[in-house]
Amino acid sequence: MNTDYSLHKITEKENCPFSETDYSKFKFGDNAIAKKFAKALFDGFIEKHSDLILQHDEIVILPSPYLSIPTASNCLSFHFRTFLNNFLFENNKKALKESKIYRNQTYVTDYGNLDYSERVKLISNDTYYIDKNIVDGKLCLFMDDIKITGSHEFIVKKILKEYNVDGHFVFIYFAELLNKDIHPNIENHYNYFYVKNVNQIISLINQNSFEYNTRIVKYILRLDINELILLLQSIPQHRIDTLFDLAVSNNYHTIEEYKENLKSINKKTADYGYKLAKRTT
Repeated sequence: MNTDYSLHKITEKENCPFSETDYSKFKFGDNAIAKKFAKALFDGFIEKHSDLILQHDEIVILPSPYLSIPTASNCLSFHFRTFLNNFLFENNKKALKESKIYRNQTYVTDYGNLDYSERVKLISNDTYYIDKNIVDGKLCLFMDDIKITGSHEFIVKKILKEYNVDGHFVFIYFAELLNKDIHPNIENHYNYFYVKNVNQIISLINQNSFEYNTRIVKYILRLDINELILLLQSIPQHRIDTLFDLAVSNNYHTIEEYKENLKSINKKTADYGYKLAKRTT
């Protein structure tokens, strides 16, 4: 059985029901906004589906698929989980279980510009894994930030079918495009509403509330060399170290389009380590 819920409905291209600036910042790692969005999403969801939640003793929450670097929806899912666990505590129910769909991404194409068939074709080339033992027979909450064409939901349902997973599946979105006359590339309008160049990326990374996600790591790895140098000169070394570690953990060093920037990031880390070692000798 499937249930869908979205907080915001997009019906007009020129009339966005949420803050486009906040959404863009959220998509590029502003965790404070992720928490604010999650609270609004939780309040709307629980108002409509509290009975469904309280009917189940075994509930699993899963963000959108990823390998090592979380997506923006993972931050949304983290805070939503916290709010929902508090609700379960207040109602003397067991806390949520957590799981995820592992995904090995194979492309560097800007997904947000594509239509439904192009999206399905692109993401179908990725490989996915889900632990059936954790989710089978449970109420499963699949979290994502936005539903534009439904291609990700299609893939998730396909994975569940392939793994022969049974249960009640709830697909939860912060926003959903209802007007199909609007081209799916409106997603990139939202994604990049605030982020116009590397200066906004630097500003976001230097916030205390910043957390890396897949989108911003990929964005950095495709910067031209002058922009990359500016970024590496403008953010703390520990942020650079984390950037490199995350990129390697997601096997981005094996993707041709990312290799040169990763070498520059690694050199910056190595040079810093050398200077630090020299100071202590």
